[in-house]
Amino acid sequence: MRFAILGTRGIPARYGGFETFAEELSTRLVQRGHQVTVYCRERYSEASYCGVKLQYLPTIHHKYFDTIAHTCLSTLHLLGSRYDALLYCNAANAVFTWMPRVLRMPVALNVDGLERHRKKWNSLAKTWYRLSEWLATWMPNAVVTDAQAIAQYYSETYHRDSVMIPYGAELGPVATEEVLQKLGLERKKYFLYVSRMEPENNGLLVRESFERVATDLKLALIGDAPYAADYIAQVRDTRDPRVVIPGAVYGQGYRELGAHCFAYIHATEVGGTHPALIEAMGRGALTLYLDTPENAEVAGGAGLPFTRENLSQVIESVLASGEEERESWRARAIERVRSRYSWEAVTDAYEKLLKGLAGKKCAVG
Repeated sequence: MRFAILGTRGIPARYGGFETFAEELSTRLVQRGHQVTVYCRERYSEASYCGVKLQYLPTIHHKYFDTIAHTCLSTLHLLGSRYDALLYCNAANAVFTWMPRVLRMPVALNVDGLERHRKKWNSLAKTWYRLSEWLATWMPNAVVTDAQAIAQYYSETYHRDSVMIPYGAELGPVATEEVLQKLGLERKKYFLYVSRMEPENNGLLVRESFERVATDLKLALIGDAPYAADYIAQVRDTRDPRVVIPGAVYGQGYRELGAHCFAYIHATEVGGTHPALIEAMGRGALTLYLDTPENAEVAGGAGLPFTRENLSQVIESVLASGEEERESWRARAIERVRSRYSWEAVTDAYEKLLKGLAGKKCAVG
């Protein structure tokens, strides 16, 4: 079948969770014999990637217009083609999903988390996201949520059922450690934080909490953001030589960091299922997570929760624990991901959903 994915920055993944999701899903669908197009904002050197067609279109590089401008153009572009089913990402794009439906191309929309809670948005943007939540309940053919907490929110608030499909992650160790040498890190001698450097992801909280702990281990803060220069400057404003802040790291270097850290600190407080959390657990990282319903749902007893007030204490307790106890937490993290967050299982669910939507279209026809 012919599918298209739009609403992300594109692939290969060079930004965040939706991009990783688009890459992992699209390449696996191609391996299963489907034709897949991913609409991209960030240009790659080729017109295709691992068999996935990359369709480049311009956008407005502005915090408030980047996503919706590109998705609008992408929607207008695909109206001249024929796809069996479409997958939109991000609830803010719900307003465009009616257009392909008019031409009998069924649409699924992954709404992500409750984006209106992000601190970077002004009141108008938050209102748009609130409106988009409502539009998402009736404009697309199917609503996809990535966490039970988000599915429950849509059910209780809008009385709309959704298809709950989580993100996935790779499993197991990574042998190489080239990026560690470049960053001055040593295997199992650093804490790792990975996220977009935006206020609700609490990079500053992690840095300041770590700096209150007496340890020889280092802290690697990995990530960047296109519209958060002031906040990033605050995160970088440290004289602690133990703190390493190189910016974003992708590909094999990112995998190495997750596989070889002493512990991973996950501090996001907005959104649904965060890929970085699942990926760190899949690599066997001892995981500390900010205690939100979405994060607790992913960790499922295989990680250690913390609050904004006690992160320093939790870090100290992990440092004081024995290696046998730490290895037990790492083993539980891998098993948690193995049993619930396999990329193949995620692809199975999306393939079933998209083929089901296409089948209903054919039945109606």
